[in-house]
Amino acid sequence: MIIATLKTKARDLSYNLSALSLAYKRRDVSIFAKGFILLAVGYALSPIDLIPDFIPILGYLDDLIILPALIFIAIKLIPKEILAECKAEAKGRWQKGKPKKWYYAIPIALVWLLALGIVVLKIFFRV
Repeated sequence: MIIATLKTKARDLSYNLSALSLAYKRRDVSIFAKGFILLAVGYALSPIDLIPDFIPILGYLDDLIILPALIFIAIKLIPKEILAECKAEAKGRWQKGKPKKWYYAIPIALVWLLALGIVVLKIFFRV
């Protein structure tokens, strides 16, 4: 029972992230909402969390609290009609199979590599 509920919640989270990425591309969504969309999708795709997952319990709590909170805020900032259209399109895409647009992760990986490079320069080369 609990596992089925968790699977449903995870699927809903995927639909919402897909709907948010579709809403981001629309001109009739405010810049403020697009900022939260970028934050939510970026955090979801980011391989690095605020609290690392290897820390017992707390590591997964940030994924259970921060990501849904970001998605909730972004959804509240988008007009209901636009969100309904984006959700319908997202469900249609997911019913055909999981989207395989891995290249969306490239900007996030580049940001983290840049941050890592800056840290390495600061530590080893005192720049």
